[in-house]
Amino acid sequence: MPRRASIKRTEDVNQSAFRTVQELTRDADEAPSVPEPLPTPKQKNPAAVALGRLGASKGGKARAAKLSDSERSEIARTAARKRWGEGKSSRD
Repeated sequence: MPRRASIKRTEDVNQSAFRTVQELTRDADEAPSVPEPLPTPKQKNPAAVALGRLGASKGGKARAAKLSDSERSEIARTAARKRWGEGKSSRD
């Protein structure tokens, strides 16, 4: 049995249902209507993706090197408060 990821769908469920109803209700002398295919996603520029990865890998390390211990601690404290909720902090 093929995996779901390997099956490509050319039309939406609603498009398929519409096409089926159209085929069942059309006259014999009419030509069948064909729905428009789904738009294909645009491909990303590989060069731009590579540049983005370069900047991302350097950015966090450079920022961490510039921060003092107290600044890093304050950022971590703020993040923990946001994550766990304002009222659950033991220190205020």
